[in-house]
Amino acid sequence: MTFPTPDTELTHILVVTDAVRSRDWYVEVLGAELYREYGGTSVVLRFGSAWLLLVTGGGPTPDKPDVEFAPPDDPATISHAMTIRVADCAATYEMLRARGAEFLTPPHDWGAEVRCFFRDPDGHLFEISEAR
Repeated sequence: MTFPTPDTELTHILVVTDAVRSRDWYVEVLGAELYREYGGTSVVLRFGSAWLLLVTGGGPTPDKPDVEFAPPDDPATISHAMTIRVADCAATYEMLRARGAEFLTPPHDWGAEVRCFFRDPDGHLFEISEAR
């Protein structure tokens, strides 16, 4: 068996406090496409070639008996972040700001890369990055 196969897709799960609020933010601010919703606790979004699954927190289940899903409790401590590659960081920054994204700083030019960071409503960290 070969893994991953050509039809393999990766979905990133983000635990959120309010599925409707997060759905609206991802669709209206980031421009994600709503694919499906499940009972007010799960939202499936398509973002470019990636899938995002927004779920509200929950306790252990038979297939994850020692795992609890919870949104970030401290936005200053990050265990993961997502990077969105863009052709023009400054233009994307201005567009996302106009849609309501709140950035930590304006874009910073590192020479080979221009980047800046913003958070979703639950504190999940995103980076927009322009490679030069």
